[in-house]
Amino acid sequence: MKTLIAATATTALLAGAALAEPVSYELDPGHSQIVFTVDHLGFSTNHGMYSGFDGSIEFDQEDPANSSVEVSFPVRSMITGWEPRFEHFMSDDFFAAGEDDMVTFTSTSIDVTGEDTAEITGDLTLNGVTKEVVLDTTLTQAGQHPMEGRPWAGFDATTTLLRSDYNLGAFAPAVSDEVEVMISIEAGEVQDGEG
Repeated sequence: MKTLIAATATTALLAGAALAEPVSYELDPGHSQIVFTVDHLGFSTNHGMYSGFDGSIEFDQEDPANSSVEVSFPVRSMITGWEPRFEHFMSDDFFAAGEDDMVTFTSTSIDVTGEDTAEITGDLTLNGVTKEVVLDTTLTQAGQHPMEGRPWAGFDATTTLLRSDYNLGAFAPAVSDEVEVMISIEAGEVQDGEG
């Protein structure tokens, strides 16, 4: 009888572990950024950045494929480092972006490729066009944040986009159609009373 009770308890514990839910994390806007690069006429590589954006991750550290991510930010929050270039990007040559135009990414699947790596597939909406993209992603660290005092996680990811896929292909190929995208984010576990 004791053996049966122990076996039943073990089965229940294993079933509970298998059904564990992902944990909600919120992006740290101060330490999350997206950097993109474009070749300009072969003379230089131009960089732009997005930072300070909102997003959430449902993170299942035991079963990363069961995780998900959502991110959004205004097109006009782009940082170029030079106001005339920013205004050119926002002009009719490229985005023609209003204050309410957003960039969004919503994951649709996660394929674990290694101990700390995965391919995150999702829908990227940019300039009113939605396309599937794949982010080659690395978990840089997960653990207790020494200053925040709660669980924290960091991720790096890369992908390549074609401007022309999003009706942003002006001046290609002189200005490269391919845009290299590098992402580095931090996220903290949502505590009771937050979110």
